[in-house]
Amino acid sequence: MEKVINETVRNIEISGIRKFYNLVSSRDDILSLTIGQPDFKTPEAIKKAANEAIANDFTTYTPNAGMPSLREAVANYFNTIDQVKLTPEQVIITVGASQAIDIACRTLLNPGDEVILPDPVYPGYQPLIEMAGATARLVDTRESNFKLTANQIERNITNKTKCVIIPYPSNPTGVSLTKDELYAIAEVIKKHNLFIISDEIYSSLTYDCEHYSIARFEQIKDRALIINGLSKSHAMTGWRIGFLLAPTWLVPHLTKVLQYNVSCASSISQHAALAAVTVAKDDPKMMRKAYNERRDYVYKRLTKMGLDVIKPDGAFYFMFRLFDHRPSLEVALDLLNNGKLALVPGDAFGAAGDGFLRLSYAYSMDTLMEGLDRLERYLNMEIKR
Repeated sequence: MEKVINETVRNIEISGIRKFYNLVSSRDDILSLTIGQPDFKTPEAIKKAANEAIANDFTTYTPNAGMPSLREAVANYFNTIDQVKLTPEQVIITVGASQAIDIACRTLLNPGDEVILPDPVYPGYQPLIEMAGATARLVDTRESNFKLTANQIERNITNKTKCVIIPYPSNPTGVSLTKDELYAIAEVIKKHNLFIISDEIYSSLTYDCEHYSIARFEQIKDRALIINGLSKSHAMTGWRIGFLLAPTWLVPHLTKVLQYNVSCASSISQHAALAAVTVAKDDPKMMRKAYNERRDYVYKRLTKMGLDVIKPDGAFYFMFRLFDHRPSLEVALDLLNNGKLALVPGDAFGAAGDGFLRLSYAYSMDTLMEGLDRLERYLNMEIKR
């Protein structure tokens, strides 16, 4: 029967992250550092706003693009923290950042178009590109410290290239792009009349320098779409609120796709989001401080083990190799069975991720300590084999 369903959907794989998480979730002897799920609770002011919205019967549809008050507050929020120049009319409220990416792809892409992506990369982009009828052109970034550069983009542009996706700070590597690196990319986008989708969902979680949004460059303001949301910044993964920030001319077309997809985001979650970007706008600072401490601890432990790691400057992930040349899935399974520790195999993030493992430090310090103890014991055991 499967042969009768949409061929593109049939050929899409379940995320390797989820596959591996599901593999270990039923085993109580395994410590998992696999999922990018903040271990903080949603701030009280946000939960209070949601409860009040329910009590006051704010349970009807909202305008398709979101509540006007929320769109205005979101514009003000990013104008302040990212120094961009947004109007409320450029903001669309979506059901999580994933829906924002889907809407952007389905609005911009035609069958036969190509989209340039870094490799390794979060596995949530390529299936959406393909379901829009386009093709992902993956660029190996291992030689550039996992950063997609302007030169790499230029070398991979064809007459079919329509768009570039840059996800920084990065899942799975944690690296970010500097202002100069982003400027060089913006110049390539302008030169070739491309679109750029910048996934900045981890923008509030940068450590050694402030996040710089590519939306600040005037030369591409009519061709840049920014993805963001509250899942990581405010520990609101289950509330499913994302933001699609787009050129004014494009917003009506993006909204059409949203309208026929979900009508609008949850009204209760939108009221919660309004509190997040106003009353609780500074709450991410406390979380960032904790993640920074965890990052430094994990980096110290990994380097002390003799592992070659790139110190991430954003998000909450490390990606590294063990002293091993086996495929990453084989290494991850061996670590699982003999080290009782679950890390995501790097090939879940593309061919360039093979041989690597991804560790999430969105866990308590106690959990990280125990997990790294298990990793160290495993490495010592490997040396003795």
